[in-house]
Amino acid sequence: MSDDLSPPGYDVPAVEAWMADHVAGLTPPLKWTLLAGGHSNLTCSLEDAAGRMAVIRRPPMGELLPKAHDMSREWAVISALGPTPVPVPAALGFCEDTSVTGSLFYVMGFIDGHPLYTADDTRQWVPEAMRPRLAHSFIDVLADLHALDPDEIGLGDLGKRDSYIARQVKAWYRSWNASVGPAGFDDPRAHELQAYFLTHLPDSGQARVVHGDYGLHNCLTGSDCAIAAVVDWEISTLGDPLADLAYAINWWPDPGDPPAPLRDRATTVPGFPTRTELRDRYAARTGRDLSHLDYYVAFNRWKTAAINHGVYARYMEGKKTTEGVDLEGLKSSVDLSLTFAEQALARLDV
Repeated sequence: MSDDLSPPGYDVPAVEAWMADHVAGLTPPLKWTLLAGGHSNLTCSLEDAAGRMAVIRRPPMGELLPKAHDMSREWAVISALGPTPVPVPAALGFCEDTSVTGSLFYVMGFIDGHPLYTADDTRQWVPEAMRPRLAHSFIDVLADLHALDPDEIGLGDLGKRDSYIARQVKAWYRSWNASVGPAGFDDPRAHELQAYFLTHLPDSGQARVVHGDYGLHNCLTGSDCAIAAVVDWEISTLGDPLADLAYAINWWPDPGDPPAPLRDRATTVPGFPTRTELRDRYAARTGRDLSHLDYYVAFNRWKTAAINHGVYARYMEGKKTTEGVDLEGLKSSVDLSLTFAEQALARLDV
């Protein structure tokens, strides 16, 4: 993180004037610190003279895709989840007046915790003896999220309730096909898997709130090595909780797994429970039938392939700088993700 007297995207005097009228418990003038991470959203910590802290968040500057970087969605979710067992930052204030600083923005409570992106992050913040505690907290929070009735907590209109997997498959298949030309390669398995997913759509049951990108990178790990808060809810919606589960546990290895495409992930250090152990803990906590979970595992592996295919295509088009980027490794990760998807479906057919 770095101090910045004029953080990008914020008219500091205008925002502080708005906060003086709309956010209790924080007295301007404030110290602004631009925070790293948080995707490409512009996120800063705020501190007043009394040492009281908060966090402000707005979308990146420039033209955005429709529904991307949805601050109103994030605000609605943390507001609704505040009274529930799912830990989120406190919702302090939401500004819908774009004349203040050129965008919607919101202010939330400051959480003393750390996102874990890499193995080094885990080594720094989570001693090996405490890693089971963190993993169990991680999966328990997800189970608690999926136990909530969206209507009862005021999120019944967060998204469509049906065809979650079908809509996801169609969206990411469009992404794959759009990236074939710029990437300079295709893979027949991407098309075969897409057809399989659509012809074997599961009965997803009652829709639940799904985070969409649940991982240690979007959680703040507290000093007690438990999940202090879940953040980055911008793509959350109503959907199939098993898709959320499969995505979350895909980052946790089982013994005998081949080397991961990204080998320095936060979950690749010793001391964590296995993927199977976390799956079983989720099943015990929720009572859900996970006998077809490998369908969702395969779908998420295929989705990861589509995401990385698109990223690779943007590099090949020159839309992203390739300095320091392992392009061959990125391309190989597409192949490996499709292989993982095939292996998951093979387990399902046994």
